[in-house]
Amino acid sequence: MNMFKTWRSDAQSSLVVFLVALPLCLGIALASNAPLASGLFAGIIGGIVVGFLSGSHISVSGPAAGLTVIVVNSIAELGAFEAFSVAVFVSGLIQILFGVFKGGVIGNYFPNSVIKGMLAAIGIILILKQFPHAVGYDTEFMGSESFLQSDGENTFSGFFKSFNALHWGAIVISSFSIFLMIGWEKLAGKGYKFFKLFPGALAAVFLCCRIQ
Repeated sequence: MNMFKTWRSDAQSSLVVFLVALPLCLGIALASNAPLASGLFAGIIGGIVVGFLSGSHISVSGPAAGLTVIVVNSIAELGAFEAFSVAVFVSGLIQILFGVFKGGVIGNYFPNSVIKGMLAAIGIILILKQFPHAVGYDTEFMGSESFLQSDGENTFSGFFKSFNALHWGAIVISSFSIFLMIGWEKLAGKGYKFFKLFPGALAAVFLCCRIQ
């Protein structure tokens, strides 16, 4: 079958995606006041079931950090996670109907600038959220998606406050990880077999854990 022709690169990519998706699924479920198991099921269904049925080689699906606030408010308004699950099920049926009747053409009426703006906003949020941890300002747990943080700060104040609490050990490890992944990709692009088989992101995690 054609799906097995690229199993080497697929296995390599899936390992990296798994290492990112697992804590992300758990973190989003926790931030949404939902059971942790629901985050795992959402990742499995989105990554395997939806990915297989979509027929696309580049589709990405799973728990979305941007929906955290919607989920929290929905659970609070409906009164229970079980009721919210029923609402999600019904919305899934509606989406299936949209697919059957080719409702996806509606997306053609959204300008590319809106899509690019959304992706840029996601990138900015990731930078604002991860920068404090990268420089050693860890007053809040990793994976929090809320604007108002549990440490009394918000996303912006926590970002600027981290400059007053720099930890050079964390900065060295973060910088080393970034340069390692960039260099790893360049060496893989030059045809070195080992760097193609072993993901640079996984190497950064392994080496930095050893350094730490």
